[in-house]
Amino acid sequence: MPVTPVTTVHAEVASRPATSTLREKMIPALCAAGLGAVLLFGAGFASMEALHNAAHDSRHSAGFPCH
Repeated sequence: MPVTPVTTVHAEVASRPATSTLREKMIPALCAAGLGAVLLFGAGFASMEALHNAAHDSRHSAGFPCH
């Protein structure tokens, strides 16, 4: 039975692509969506007129109707 050198085994393991699970992909996506929603609705419903107008103008420039 041939003996495989240790360096060859490590090279094969290092060259395999890393697989990610659905959970590893969904957590950052949900965090980004949550942050986006907080920023959009937080600025949209803010009582400060300048912040509300900035959000209003950016929504219109993105083609998102807000009224």
